[in-house]
Amino acid sequence: MLTQLTITNFAIVKFLELELTAGMTSITGETGAGKSIAIDALGLCLGDRADANMVRPGAKKAEISARFSLANIPAAQRWLRENELDNEHGDCILRRTITHEGRSRGYINSIPVPLSQLKSLGQQLVHIHGQHAHQTLLRPEIQMQLLDGYAGHKDLLRKVKDSYQGWQFLNKELRHLQQQQAENEAKKQLLEYQVQELDEFALLPGEFEEIEKEHKKLANCGSLMEQCQAGIDMLYENDEVNALGLMQMAANRVESEADNDPALAEICTLLQEAIIQVEEASSQLRHYTESLEMDPEQFNHLDSRLSQGMQLARKHQVNPEELPQKHQALAKELSNISSSEERIIQLETELAGIRQRYLDDALKLSKSRQRYAEELGDKISQSMHQLSMPSGQFAIDIMSDEHAEISALGIDTINFSVSTNPGQPLQSIGKVASGGELSRISLALQVITSQKASTPTMIFDEVDVGISGATASVVGKLLRKLGETTQVFCVTHLPQVAGHGHQQMFVSKETDGTSTETSMHALKPEQRLTELARLLGGDEITEKTLANAQELLIQ
Repeated sequence: MLTQLTITNFAIVKFLELELTAGMTSITGETGAGKSIAIDALGLCLGDRADANMVRPGAKKAEISARFSLANIPAAQRWLRENELDNEHGDCILRRTITHEGRSRGYINSIPVPLSQLKSLGQQLVHIHGQHAHQTLLRPEIQMQLLDGYAGHKDLLRKVKDSYQGWQFLNKELRHLQQQQAENEAKKQLLEYQVQELDEFALLPGEFEEIEKEHKKLANCGSLMEQCQAGIDMLYENDEVNALGLMQMAANRVESEADNDPALAEICTLLQEAIIQVEEASSQLRHYTESLEMDPEQFNHLDSRLSQGMQLARKHQVNPEELPQKHQALAKELSNISSSEERIIQLETELAGIRQRYLDDALKLSKSRQRYAEELGDKISQSMHQLSMPSGQFAIDIMSDEHAEISALGIDTINFSVSTNPGQPLQSIGKVASGGELSRISLALQVITSQKASTPTMIFDEVDVGISGATASVVGKLLRKLGETTQVFCVTHLPQVAGHGHQQMFVSKETDGTSTETSMHALKPEQRLTELARLLGGDEITEKTLANAQELLIQ
């Protein structure tokens, strides 16, 4: 619950520090004193939008901090742990600063946080029911929230939402693949032709280079044979003169003189080695020449393959030796398109399964809503009787459509129906209820549903506008009863409501002609009596108004 609220330089508040307690707290004050200003300030701590004109004139910045006790709020404790924002004291401090230039910063337990985190945590700590909140009661999504909050079937809602999100994720993938499939149909036909053509050519990595070498060799086979045979003759086979014979003659002559000069020994060795090299070269050249063979058939095959490879390379705008890589890339692209078709079939099957799971969960949720709708409708009808609508009837209509487009909230549409006069049929609440009736019905809904809600602090900002007398007293009783289980703050101008508070705070405004300042303080029992008398009779407080106030003050 909210235990402390500190406000500095906010609007017409210079400084305000409030120590707050459990139960129902009534907030009253003079017209125009700023009874809702503390609620507006608290809203900033809960993530409301900030504006530069919220800063008190002449001040550099406004600062608001709210301390909450989390002893009985496990959801908030868990949220803080998950976001690494918890502390060791079991409480939590939300703080917001606004500069006169309009810059705003938020903090949770002294750690700077984005506005979204203030909102996320704030929703688990405080619910503010403003004076115009009854207008939102006409919105179907608000009606759904109120019913689900009363029913408390969080697990069912989570299952439906999880199934919906799973379906949505797969459906998005399916739509993307289907769109791709339409775009790829023509491309697939081209790829199939290209891959088949390259499959038939079946060029291996490095093969084109080998084809080029072999083709060049066969194209020049005659010249190779002629020149190699001439080389053999010059080296070895020419009977008249050959290199090997000349080298042997030279070696013999040098060797014959080696005894006369030892320096010739090394030269003799080099000549013998050269003779051996020439013999080896002659032998290999002979073997090479013998291996050469004119093969027109093989040459024609290589010539055709070389020509086809160059033609395909031009078609695919790559070098001929890059054709195997291009072949692999095109085959992979074709495979991906084929895989997409298989994935589409798989997704359609998975979507059918997850939709069925969604419908199973959604039907369970519908049954739960039907059950609690009847229960809540009866309770609201009873509250309407107490709130000066003796013939009032309230019902919650639930329409379920298994074939409707699925949503995270299930297959139901909700409609609040009401009848306020005898003999009047139940009709949609927006068509029948007047502004005052709508306000009272909204209040009854908030009080009844809040008794089951997990939000520990409820704020009602002048929700009693348009009611008076005995009806106001009933409103006070409802809020006091709610205050027995939930911390309640109620800004009111009605003594019948204010008198039901477990405690009461008074808002006043003072001005010296140049500046204005609002203050708020808790009232003692005798001060409460005087304030209730003022609300009853205006500025003139008499024995009669004090006596009436005493009757209204619930101890």
